[in-house]
Amino acid sequence: MHAGIGDTVRRKEDVRLVSGRGTYSDDFNLPGQVYAATVRSPHAHARISSIDTAAARALPGVLAVLTGADAHADGLTRIPHLAAPGTPPDIVLKNRDGSPVPAAPHHVLPTDRVRHVGTAVAFVIAETLAAAKDAAEKVEVDYEPLPVVTDPKASAAPGATRLYDDLPNVMIDAEVGDAAAVDAAFARAAHVTQLDTWLNRVTGVPMEPRSALGVYDAASGRYTLYAGSGGIVRQKREIAQILGVPPDDVRVIAREIGGNFGTRNSFFPEFALVVWGSRKLGRPVKWTAERHEAFVTDYMGRDLTVRAELALDADGRFLALRSSNLSNVGAHSGSYVPLVKGVGLATSGYRIPVSHIAARAVLTNTMCTTPYRSAGRPEVIYVIERLIDKAAQEHGFDRVALRRRNLIPPSAFPYKNPQGITYDNGTYRAVMDKAMELGDWRGFKKRRAEARRRKRLRGIGLCYYLETTGGYPRERADIAVHGTGKVDVVVGTLSSGQSHETTFAQCVAEWLGVPFDDVQVFENDTDVVKEGGGSHSARSMRLAGIVMGNASDAIIDKGKKIAAHMLEAAEDDIGFAAGRFTVKGTDRAVGIVEVAAAAERNDHALPEDLRGPLAATADETIRQLGFPYGTHVCEVEIDPDTGALDLVRYVAVDDVGRAINPMVVHGQTHGGAAQGIGQALWECCTYDAEGQLLAASFMDYAMPRADSLPSFTTAISEVLTPTNKLGVRGAGEGGTTGALAAVVNAAVDALAEFGVTHIEMPVTPERIWRAIQAGKR
Repeated sequence: MHAGIGDTVRRKEDVRLVSGRGTYSDDFNLPGQVYAATVRSPHAHARISSIDTAAARALPGVLAVLTGADAHADGLTRIPHLAAPGTPPDIVLKNRDGSPVPAAPHHVLPTDRVRHVGTAVAFVIAETLAAAKDAAEKVEVDYEPLPVVTDPKASAAPGATRLYDDLPNVMIDAEVGDAAAVDAAFARAAHVTQLDTWLNRVTGVPMEPRSALGVYDAASGRYTLYAGSGGIVRQKREIAQILGVPPDDVRVIAREIGGNFGTRNSFFPEFALVVWGSRKLGRPVKWTAERHEAFVTDYMGRDLTVRAELALDADGRFLALRSSNLSNVGAHSGSYVPLVKGVGLATSGYRIPVSHIAARAVLTNTMCTTPYRSAGRPEVIYVIERLIDKAAQEHGFDRVALRRRNLIPPSAFPYKNPQGITYDNGTYRAVMDKAMELGDWRGFKKRRAEARRRKRLRGIGLCYYLETTGGYPRERADIAVHGTGKVDVVVGTLSSGQSHETTFAQCVAEWLGVPFDDVQVFENDTDVVKEGGGSHSARSMRLAGIVMGNASDAIIDKGKKIAAHMLEAAEDDIGFAAGRFTVKGTDRAVGIVEVAAAAERNDHALPEDLRGPLAATADETIRQLGFPYGTHVCEVEIDPDTGALDLVRYVAVDDVGRAINPMVVHGQTHGGAAQGIGQALWECCTYDAEGQLLAASFMDYAMPRADSLPSFTTAISEVLTPTNKLGVRGAGEGGTTGALAAVVNAAVDALAEFGVTHIEMPVTPERIWRAIQAGKR
């Protein structure tokens, strides 16, 4: 079967998945395994006075009850979260007072106090899961409750309750931009618009709650973890660091991930606990989260409080952006990436000459926030797009014309934004015009009038978005062509639904001229995968494409040398196309598989350096950002009597650079849009003042459903980026980035006759109804 770059081809993965032959984390089982349950804190902030495990250990079938004291005695260290305040080419946040940016520690089991509800304080291992759960209920923990702070503003205030005796609550207090120039621009502005908003906290809610199986082999001294995550090489290194062992003593295996969206990129305590428990007991240890545990202890996302202002001249040209961004990072420093990424992209794809952004990261007694699909970018795109609509509404501009006037034109690239990030290229206005055409923007007045006859309020909104992709900069590919015709591709990414088995195979099949079905992709076992950054920040195709391309080029170069010997020709006379090495100007040729077979036979006619596998490795560190962009158009209808909102039309046009498989790109847009719409309309992780999570089940955490979403109309723009061989920008996150503002802008448009200029997310029926009632007064 031929399937190359740009072809729409069905996914290789699907046959396995739809036939029930996938292997998710909970599907792993080993002979003699035992089962674990966690004891979790009901308090958001409390000192651990004592833990009595005697009654639990006395129950039949109980093998161990492990606590923070045991972990400390065995030398387990804190989780090495990647909590840097940015690395180039992203911006780097520096504290105003010159102090280093600290990281609040996260231990697998704490010894001193708990700092959020759901913190694991004991790990119970028993012969059966039922016995482990029964024993967990017998563990007696004496807590000394402490004051709780869940509001980041309150946590940042002087005199606030401190989560750590040796650390401030404010981890980052930085500023980016030119404050004086911004002040001057605002002073001469004809119009100023301000927005105060909170980007609601959400969580990934993966299809499969996280699960882990750990085994320690005493004979070899090696630990093996079976668990889905965002990247197995990272998990391997983090386990080794926590246990204090060499990385080569750790193996990590993952098959189907069961959902990620960033939620599973960071390390979870249970991953270390199962392998450590196995070492102590000499048996495999398995743990699987209950859904309520996942809600409380999965890493969360968003939770950004913003006050932003946009200055405009009399003609509607943007003069300056001023913003204060307060990120609630939770109880531990899991990541500062969302804050960093958001600050760098705050001005989006608009020509805004100057900006000043105050950026703070603050601890609270809540679960950690880490990168969640498109980390930091949906938040700031939402802010700038709401500011533009609000400015148009308040100052009499047309919202579309305002955007067109200020979008960066193609002639201005490469373009350096006022925060210091340089964009590659793009046709921003063309993509917006295409989305409006597909969304029939001109025909909206008729649809609104028809809705009014049905006593419904109809609104339309759009969002232009710009994304920035980056992530872990190092990636590796090992490619081998076998004499059997099979081609093995080993890459350090890890698919959690991005179709790597299909799209990576399409690339290699085209470059090497081999059948698509003969290319096999491996990325699931650290005994095979030696290096790589996993999948996040839309990095996989962009970086894997570079190293796979370089490894393929090396194979072709080596193949030319072998073919020259086989065809008795000079190497410079050998050409390569469509999988065949040819003596230029003749019909003499040999296929790449024949060349591989000759090399494998150790044919003595070949020089020593050309014998053996036809294989190559490319291992590269690529510090370069990608910039996908696009426009989403949304229409909603609202029942003015109840506030109920129906999303009735949705259009997205995304420029991803080269689309390797258009069907996969459309699927990524559909899924991403559903996530963004979910945040805009339904999802919210709400804590009360005591730190209790009020949305800890599907009864309370509302999710997007198929019957609440319309069929999406999506289109792909392919302006190739000059930053990599494939011209790929990234396709995994744009769907989410554009959705928030498109939906809220549409809702505000529907409610404009009531004087509504803004409504907070999630845009629930109650909030809509209250806004309508307020407008009637």
